[in-house]
Amino acid sequence: MFMKKSVYVLPVLVLLFLSLITTASTVGTRVDAQSGAKSQQLTVYIHALQTDNGATIITADEIQWYEGAEADRVFAQQDPEAAAELGGALDGYYILNDSDTLSDYPVADNATVSMQIYDHTGNINDLDINWNEQLTLPEFIAQFNKTDVFDLSQSPYHITIQDGKITAITQQYTP
Repeated sequence: MFMKKSVYVLPVLVLLFLSLITTASTVGTRVDAQSGAKSQQLTVYIHALQTDNGATIITADEIQWYEGAEADRVFAQQDPEAAAELGGALDGYYILNDSDTLSDYPVADNATVSMQIYDHTGNINDLDINWNEQLTLPEFIAQFNKTDVFDLSQSPYHITIQDGKITAITQQYTP
């Protein structure tokens, strides 16, 4: 009797295992197949924001952003003497900007904007970090054009490009 049960249990376990593998692969494949939109993540310095006939264009310089051990590694490759003297990348990050090429990116009307720090009051003493504070695109444009207290063009930004348009802008805080 014990022999009969093991004859049935082994094939059932094998079928169960194979169905789990097949199902997991199918789910992943199905998601990719349904997702026809191409998404791209870039880190940039924004040089200009223009709005013309209701369309907003960002002119930006693409950079490479590194954090942690990867920042230390790239810093040591780029400037071994300074890396040895300092012991690693300052403040845990490193920015590499190999090119001065500027590119124009159209911005989707419904793009999300997440800020870490900007001028809320016009007083430098009031500057404070508010992690991932949401702004509308028009609010971001207005803040970007104010440079007397805090110049937002000095911050790096992570942008998401979907179907050729920026759909998300996130300011990267740098100490």
